[in-house]
Amino acid sequence: MFKGSIVAIVTPFSNGAVDEKKLRELVDFQIVNGTDAIVACGTTGESSTLDNEEHLDVIRIVFEQAKGRVPVIAGTGSNSTAEAIHLTREAKELGVAGVLLVTPYYNKPTQEGLYRHYTAIADAVEIPQILYNVPGRTGVNLLPETVARLAPHKNIVAIKEATGSLQQASEIIALCGDNIDVFSGDDFITFPMMACGAVGIISVLANIMPKEVGDLTDAFFAGDLEKARQLHLKTLKIGNAMFIESNPIPVKTALGLMGKCSEEVRLPLCEMSAPNKARLEAIMKEYKLI
Repeated sequence: MFKGSIVAIVTPFSNGAVDEKKLRELVDFQIVNGTDAIVACGTTGESSTLDNEEHLDVIRIVFEQAKGRVPVIAGTGSNSTAEAIHLTREAKELGVAGVLLVTPYYNKPTQEGLYRHYTAIADAVEIPQILYNVPGRTGVNLLPETVARLAPHKNIVAIKEATGSLQQASEIIALCGDNIDVFSGDDFITFPMMACGAVGIISVLANIMPKEVGDLTDAFFAGDLEKARQLHLKTLKIGNAMFIESNPIPVKTALGLMGKCSEEVRLPLCEMSAPNKARLEAIMKEYKLI
């Protein structure tokens, strides 16, 4: 259903408020440069510090600006199952193509709890749903066996697998077969994950290098593995730089240096440290991004 390079787009702020003008410009920047789909209100979009009204407003803005040119996927996950169902229903009403559902954070549910959480959302809302496993941020790991239990549900179509583990990704693919698509959740292993059977990347790096990330996935699916491998190695250093501090601090700083939007993030995130910013700026100059 979804495939290729999908950007987890940032939410630009200006003096504490969502900057609608810059957000619309960022959507256009992605589409012009070949991004296949856009995730609004993911981790990179600082969904955890958007209030309910802002959350839905950001989804609406991205959907409106995309104008049907690419699919828009809304981040609607929560550590409250009822809230996730509510946000998913609201996103469906806005017209999005699908939703991205992060595993409940802080609660630390069991695998059975995770299964029931995702089943409840999938039963409640008729919309394509992408599971999102990022244990480094949530404190819980959605195991391959649990994904395999969820995969037959008609509304669960994919998983964003962001453990950084090729072994876990491979186990999901082996257990689930054609029942579910797998996306890399980490730019640094997009190529090897696609070699294992993943269908693309939900990317942080694509915020600043959409063409290169898109070219990588396009080359892979066109059968040009050498070009894809070269792009994988070429983008490795800048991709790693997007995580020298907590995401989305580095990518927003990079977009600020490129003049695309403000570097502003919301507390408890704060501006990048001076030494790391200097390091990031030097890497960006290497890549001729600034």
